[in-house]
Amino acid sequence: MKIIFAGTPEFARVALERLLAAGFEVPLVLSQPDRPAGRGMKLQASPVKQCALAHGLAVAQPRSLRLDGKYPEDAAAARLAIEAANADAMVVAAYGLILPQWVLDAPRLGCFNIHASLLPRWRGAAPIHRAIEAGDPHTGVTIMQMDAGLDTGDMLLVERLPIAADDSTGSLHDRLAVLGGRLMVEALEMAACGGLRPVPQPADGVTYAHKIEKAEAAINWALPAATIERRVRAFNPFPGAGTALAGEAIKVWRAHAEPDNPVAVNAGQVLSADPHGIRVATGDGVLVLDELQRAGGKRLPAADFLRGFALTPGQVLDAPAAA
Repeated sequence: MKIIFAGTPEFARVALERLLAAGFEVPLVLSQPDRPAGRGMKLQASPVKQCALAHGLAVAQPRSLRLDGKYPEDAAAARLAIEAANADAMVVAAYGLILPQWVLDAPRLGCFNIHASLLPRWRGAAPIHRAIEAGDPHTGVTIMQMDAGLDTGDMLLVERLPIAADDSTGSLHDRLAVLGGRLMVEALEMAACGGLRPVPQPADGVTYAHKIEKAEAAINWALPAATIERRVRAFNPFPGAGTALAGEAIKVWRAHAEPDNPVAVNAGQVLSADPHGIRVATGDGVLVLDELQRAGGKRLPAADFLRGFALTPGQVLDAPAAA
């Protein structure tokens, strides 16, 4: 079976590697244009492009696929490449561009998407982050037949995955990426012999995983400790939950909640700071900060962090916007 692969970040690279290992022919890979990254802000190829080039695959990087859009010349060139590939199916994983109808109709079997949630829950851009933030006990991967809507297509294969109490977006992302690659191989093998049975998504239970904004990562100490703890995990590794003391920004990478509810203290007030962690009052309960980072510094366990940053009981942590 010949497939076109469309994807950009690490999540998609894992799937591409799995498909190549399974023996699928990939005459064309689509990925987002190179972006500035790193300290020098030099143009950097996406993980998918790097993988494709390492395997000697043809790569196209249109800025848009809309023939009537802002970059019609990019879309027209992509259309020629897609038609020349003569693929049976297109696999899409975190590509980042909207697929117009002409793309959906191009492959013989259509376009299959690897979506990191149990649809229809968490349609949209950030399903892994939002599942952790909401405290969902499970998530999973849905292989979906793409249509013109936002993650509204029929479900082809679904597999659940538990969310561990200490999962961050980073750790859950890695497990879902592996699961997504395996499920897509199964889906394509079933499609080749006509074994897939599309199932429409339920009308009930639809939620949207809106894109993560950096401003969301500012810790609001008036929230319950359990809510803040989930956000710390959800925003690890990006954008990183943050607070500040006297104008200096501090990232919080790991924390855990305690049920204690101190009386007559301000939300954000430091209750204690020792090698066992930094205990901070919240709107409901106490959050213990276990791993922190100063601006320009390294991530450090609380004990090491306190050797270079004095925190004393009674000090109050702020929102990092003041930094």
